Amino acid sequence: MQLVKAAGRATRRAPVAVTGLGLVTPAGVGRDAAWAGLCAGESTATVDPGLDGLPVAFSCQVPALDTAGLLGHRLSRRLDRFTTFALLAAREAVADARLVPDGWDGARLPPDCWDGARVGVVMGVGTGSMQGWQAEFDRLADQVPERVSPLALPRSVPNMAAAEIALDLGATGPNMVVSTACASGTSALGLARDWLLSGACDLVLAGGSESARLRMTAACFAQMRALSRRADSPHAASRPFDRDRDGFVLGEGAAVLVLERTADARARGTRPVALLSGFGASCDAHHFTAPHPDGDGAARAIRGALADAGLEPEDVDHVNAHGTATPQGDAAEHNALHQVFRRPPPVTAVKGTIGHAIGGAGAIEAACTVLTLRHQLIPPTANLDTLDPAMDLDVVTKVPRPQRIRAAVSNSFGFGGQNAVLAFTAVD
Repeated sequence: MQLVKAAGRATRRAPVAVTGLGLVTPAGVGRDAAWAGLCAGESTATVDPGLDGLPVAFSCQVPALDTAGLLGHRLSRRLDRFTTFALLAAREAVADARLVPDGWDGARLPPDCWDGARVGVVMGVGTGSMQGWQAEFDRLADQVPERVSPLALPRSVPNMAAAEIALDLGATGPNMVVSTACASGTSALGLARDWLLSGACDLVLAGGSESARLRMTAACFAQMRALSRRADSPHAASRPFDRDRDGFVLGEGAAVLVLERTADARARGTRPVALLSGFGASCDAHHFTAPHPDGDGAARAIRGALADAGLEPEDVDHVNAHGTATPQGDAAEHNALHQVFRRPPPVTAVKGTIGHAIGGAGAIEAACTVLTLRHQLIPPTANLDTLDPAMDLDVVTKVPRPQRIRAAVSNSFGFGGQNAVLAFTAVD
């Protein structure tokens, strides 16, 4: 069979407006609290009782939530942790976008707020959750299958992150979850932009959600030697681009962005927070878990996002790095940045502060990039004490850095060689 090589390159497409966002992170719950926590640049990692007895028993945890008070007793009991985060972030995002009536109490939106059939929801989720499954497995092992909860399956499958948002807000347009490992949240935002530009939707709630603080997840990553082993000082464990980095810290959280066509946002009198101007994706096709050491696939995704946005490398003023703090991952990202940029712009890696939320990470970092553009301020990378001598990067550390930022990219890379990159631009 003869293979035909495609010619040409991506051409610029229209940007879409980011008009609202919601955040649930270990650094804070809610947009303002999360931003303040990220700008503080201090790790949130601490001992995790839920992981007691495992080789790595610490994580970055979302602060305690009164879920019954926020969602009602019945709904809060039904939802798994990752769907709770997704729903709270979505509610904040639509409120932030001024899509809700005065006095809205966080419950289902009245039907006159929007045409639900034109509202899509797409969320990135890496694996969903097995938060409550251990008890169910125990019941099955004890030969009492009739005691297995009928809610165990519907509360834990990945698509419920999007489905519960639709149920809560009355969004009856396209609805799905995408799963590209640690690039899931970023992939979801790229797909959402496609829906808007194709005319499939007029409004999309897009993001990602995950709780990676699960015993099986922690045990597996520990066996893979992917997690930091700094049990004596968890707060110093996640060290992106640091000479002494030794792996990532499990985290959790969610982010949801409200996306609209720019003309539609302006028609309803809303000024965008930022513009989602480009998306690029690729696959390393190199190894099932390890990144390509030269960063080839990641570089292709970055170039794709820039071409889609009509940007040249010299137009980019900031990179929100994937920055997991694994020796291989950070090195590959460094190499990718040097393939694309003559001199990479200032970099930050928020996983030093909030750990790695897997499927939710890309969306949280995209929201952080939007806020960076809004405030013209780059949050610092926590725990970066001594830059790895092999890392020729300008990494922001210790304190936030004020900077004029017209364009920024947000990188996400995952198992299977999945690469996804978003390009955001400031609003004139």
